[in-house]
Amino acid sequence: MTQHTVAALFRRALDTVPTYQPGKQPAVVPGLTPYKLSSNELHLPPLPEILETMADVPNPAGYPDPTASALIAGLSEYLDVPTGHITVGGGASEIISALARVTTETGTETVYPWPSFELYPQTAALNGGTLKPVALTAAHEHDLTAMADAITEQTRMVLLCSPNNPTGTSIKQDNFEAFMERVPSDVLVVIDEAYWEFCTDPDALDGLAAAKAYDNVVLVRTFSKAHGLAGFRVGYAVAQPHVITALRKAILTFSVAQLSQNVALASLHQVDVIQARARSVAAARDEFVTALRSQGWEVPDAHANFVWLPLGDLAERFEDACIAQAIAVRKLTDGVRISIGAPEAMQRVVDIAGKFRDDNDPSSRTKTPAIQPY
Repeated sequence: MTQHTVAALFRRALDTVPTYQPGKQPAVVPGLTPYKLSSNELHLPPLPEILETMADVPNPAGYPDPTASALIAGLSEYLDVPTGHITVGGGASEIISALARVTTETGTETVYPWPSFELYPQTAALNGGTLKPVALTAAHEHDLTAMADAITEQTRMVLLCSPNNPTGTSIKQDNFEAFMERVPSDVLVVIDEAYWEFCTDPDALDGLAAAKAYDNVVLVRTFSKAHGLAGFRVGYAVAQPHVITALRKAILTFSVAQLSQNVALASLHQVDVIQARARSVAAARDEFVTALRSQGWEVPDAHANFVWLPLGDLAERFEDACIAQAIAVRKLTDGVRISIGAPEAMQRVVDIAGKFRDDNDPSSRTKTPAIQPY
């Protein structure tokens, strides 16, 4: 089969879809424990209640509940919204992809911040839409004024990420409300709050309240991050019933396995513990930010379970320096994202960062602070 024939098999939209670039793996270094700080995973161990639920494996010959009725009922009680305002999917990623499928086609536009979650341009382009990325501000935050300016009659969806992946900055509530005053009612606004449990910004956008207040807003959250269930692939959306009805047509039936539904519900029953653990991660994050800033690094305000270093041309060299010391971090565009992990891992990154800064700016000799156990 010729190359021309193979290309003819696929939709033209595929040519515009960015290819996902996986992060590098840490080197094997004798005497050093390797740490993966590149995927924003929760490094804390599973709760005992989760392990108990995992041990009770449903009959694999049977299909899962296609309506996820027990999990949605639990979410309904927790979120204080009717069940008709909620749906679940195989992680937040499947829900965002489904939102693109119900809004995007050739001739339509999707507006999104950049840099942000890599899935946004991938899923919008795959559905034939035109991509309209809007650069972040100098403070690495959403430029909501510019995003509103980018909306045209062809815009069908706007994606927001708060806290933003990879920069960790949050959207302010008053800025969001001003933004929504400029958004037409026939444009769907998606609020991706994958990291909301870690957010300590008192002025941050309340995505749940927005989903209740606006007919054209959908909130997307996940059990992957603070709940530590990334491997079970469970996300959920909250919106008005007409949005949920459309979403349910685009989310694959049986996409959330029964064990995943059971584990997510068990974790929801431990939400107070989950949120306390998220606060401990946030405290460790803030300590890490303080350590980096004391070395002279520019670090944006961080409100997720990771920290962003805007390194420009030095980003790949810093990533490689971490890899050489058995630490995997994530280079994205012109910076490096570092997930919060065990204290030993964070101390090693601080040590690497101090030496890296000295090697690249000898006029600024750094003093490396110690990361305290948590």
